[in-house]
Amino acid sequence: MQTVTLGSHGPTVPALGIGTWAWGDKLYWSYGKDYDESQLQAAFQTAVEAGATLFDTAEIYGLGESERLIGRFLKQTSQPVFIATKYFPLPWRFTKTAVSDALSASLKRLQRPSVDLYQVHWPFDFFLGQPALMEVLAEEYQQGRIKAVGVSNYSADQMRYAQDLLAQKGVPLAVNQVQYSLLARKIETNGVFKTAQERGITILAYSPLAQGLVTGKYTPENYTKPEGARRLDPRFTREGLEKLVPVVQGLKEIGQKYDRTPAQVALNWLIAQGNVIPIPGAKNAEQAKQNAGALGWTLNEEERSHIDQLTQQWL
Repeated sequence: MQTVTLGSHGPTVPALGIGTWAWGDKLYWSYGKDYDESQLQAAFQTAVEAGATLFDTAEIYGLGESERLIGRFLKQTSQPVFIATKYFPLPWRFTKTAVSDALSASLKRLQRPSVDLYQVHWPFDFFLGQPALMEVLAEEYQQGRIKAVGVSNYSADQMRYAQDLLAQKGVPLAVNQVQYSLLARKIETNGVFKTAQERGITILAYSPLAQGLVTGKYTPENYTKPEGARRLDPRFTREGLEKLVPVVQGLKEIGQKYDRTPAQVALNWLIAQGNVIPIPGAKNAEQAKQNAGALGWTLNEEERSHIDQLTQQWL
């Protein structure tokens, strides 16, 4: 099994995880209508059996329902599972106690005494500045309720600042979770990727399949107006899909050599960047199985370069 260590001293986890934004979310992802708990439980079990045992959630996903679902699923497996969740710095949370209380609530929903990775969901300051925020995260890390500290959606400068603040407490910054896919490569040009490499910070890549755009599922020929969160994304218009035809075709051609799907090729490309863990979503067992097919093989340098060239406009 391919593995990655979170930061310099964090847990060693699989090189591919599962993102659970859609688990329990009725507002954007139609939970309870298009899929239900039994399908998510099957996705969870399939992922675990395939070795993709890192699950990323957040207190805000489904207003806590994502964490509650995972907590129930954890009770039904004896295999080791890694859990990452996130704290949302909402405006009325202006004390360190509020952060600790939020962590306690997440742990209660997850039915765990500690979490493998605890991340700050967005770099908002509001009333509780970064120094105080990092101080309480360091305290929770030292008390053992957090095994690794991370941030999410932080710029290169914000990431450096957070790491320096934690270092003053003797605590490493393990992760920056950011959007990263073949159609969202800005971290390669805005300093985030370079800074993470220089400072030993792991990138958790959310939306690594660009919400399904690189899978080949969505084409100009079978165009229908998208629903849910995708309806807000201009890339899902007919014109947007037409721009993607060369990319999807290139992924298909490479995938045929390995008997892999375009999605598996796209995820493998991200893993090959080094110290990057893609966390694609999975609403059912088949999607979880598809995701896991990105592991256990490697694109060659020529193929990675070709994909790089195909997606240059998204840098």
